[in-house]
Amino acid sequence: MRYPWQSGAWNHLIARRGNLPHSLLFHGRKGIGKLDFAYAFAQSLLCREPATDGSACGQCPACNWFTQGSHPDLWVIDPERETEAGEDEEAKPAEKKAGAPIKVEAIRELADFVNLSSHQSGLRIVLIHPAEAMNVQAANALLKTLEEPTPGTLFLLVTHQLQHLLPTIRSRCQKLPLPSPSREQAAEWLAAQGIPDAALYLAQAGYAPLVAAQLADEEGQGRRRAFLGEISSPSKLDPIGLAESLKGADLGEVVNWLQKWIYDLMSLRLAGSLRYQADFEPVLRTLANRVGMAQLLAFHRELTAVRRTVGHPLNSQLVLEQLLFSYRNLHWSA
Repeated sequence: MRYPWQSGAWNHLIARRGNLPHSLLFHGRKGIGKLDFAYAFAQSLLCREPATDGSACGQCPACNWFTQGSHPDLWVIDPERETEAGEDEEAKPAEKKAGAPIKVEAIRELADFVNLSSHQSGLRIVLIHPAEAMNVQAANALLKTLEEPTPGTLFLLVTHQLQHLLPTIRSRCQKLPLPSPSREQAAEWLAAQGIPDAALYLAQAGYAPLVAAQLADEEGQGRRRAFLGEISSPSKLDPIGLAESLKGADLGEVVNWLQKWIYDLMSLRLAGSLRYQADFEPVLRTLANRVGMAQLLAFHRELTAVRRTVGHPLNSQLVLEQLLFSYRNLHWSA
């Protein structure tokens, strides 16, 4: 699948179909469809009868293998696939995926794949996503492969955080920035998916349409509204009780709500506008006048530090209690 805002990037690649480098690095903000774009391009290259615009036909044996996830000339590396085949079979799905690294073993397993003849006498394609999830050992192992590329092998790397990749890996890939849609394009796409209140979800998602589509879930929105309702009155907030009610919740999701809440408070103080929590604007405007910028910045740093450790084993309830106590104890004026 590819999206309307990707037409320019798609046409650029298809025009170079016969003269591609050995590695492409797709980068851009999260939630704009980079991985879908990479998959669509990989399928196009492996398709036996692509359309004139480069789209895969979807009907040939190669496309059937591709959609079933069994094409012999495609190798995909991502943390989710790694963990599913990994050591901790008892881990919950959310614990498996959150912050999981791509390990060196996954890169070493590429050796047999890239050194075999392709099944279709064409390209062998390796897709790595998100590329920034590679740990240092994995990144160095990949670097060796990129330095001595095997003919007939194309690497497609997809990253949300280009700056987190080794400079040497970036220098050995041809970078292709994928564009974010305009707000109008994003809203039109969401409306076409049958999602109401597109503006509300887009605001919460920072105008990333695929993230907005995931947020258009009434159960999840109910959890979000209930949580934000609790922190709307800092003086009445019960950190222990609220943390207890969120026992078993995704800590990353809750921290994300708090980060956006604090960002909106800072934005209101600095610029008089907010970005994320449009449905709580009156409450946020009131609170923004009651708290100092230095306090907000300090709490924002605390949230950022917690965010970095969300993927590691933590006592989520204790971490959340501490964050809520910190929030309640900001210097809120009457």
